[in-house]
Amino acid sequence: MTHPVETADTRRAPAWLQPLLVRLGTARTEDFTQLRTPEQGGRESAVLVLLGEAETGPDVLVLQRSATLRTHAGQPAFPGGAADPEDVDAAATALREANEEVGLDTSSVTLLTELPRLWIPVSDFVVTPVLAWWHAPHPVHAREPAEVAHVARLPIAELVDPDNRMRVRHSSGWIGPAFSVRGMLVWGFTAGVLSALLDMGGWSRPWPQNRIVELPPTGQTPAPSAGTDEADESAMR
Repeated sequence: MTHPVETADTRRAPAWLQPLLVRLGTARTEDFTQLRTPEQGGRESAVLVLLGEAETGPDVLVLQRSATLRTHAGQPAFPGGAADPEDVDAAATALREANEEVGLDTSSVTLLTELPRLWIPVSDFVVTPVLAWWHAPHPVHAREPAEVAHVARLPIAELVDPDNRMRVRHSSGWIGPAFSVRGMLVWGFTAGVLSALLDMGGWSRPWPQNRIVELPPTGQTPAPSAGTDEADESAMR
């Protein structure tokens, strides 16, 4: 179950965020994934789910990993990474990584709550998503181009647009939710968390869940699949 970060003041969050915070008060791991998080083992890590607001309305900060990385090459993700020994908690990990990756000023962030710890079997990471409100947005950029290729603020309105939602099929047969927004194909763990949060916040709109595309090689645009009405085999919702 989620629990508030000690330094959080949810009253500072805008009105449109309050329904999500209320729903997250009873959130369980099962709301995000079908996989049970192991009680022991796995590498502890955290990501920052940073919600802000711009002229286009509410948005979320994501980055696109470099295409040259050994793992998750070219894949959009929340800022974050593995915990360091000096990190006092998941929030400290998420904020440190966001600062290192995109130059985020941690004083511009209001921490709200930690989501359930989620296991990613392929990398054996146990990830704690940390939800936060970006109360003082500022320009961010890729600080390490060898690791981060691009940084973007994706509008919630575009994420929930039915034309931008689909499911992707990996070559392994895995199928999961995805978003095609502003030239980025967001899939995997990040899309699973986003999909759940959009539902919990009451922001989702009906979309054709039989729209399945084949996951393309890094940097290419997905092509529609002829398959329809296939069972959702994804680990993430």
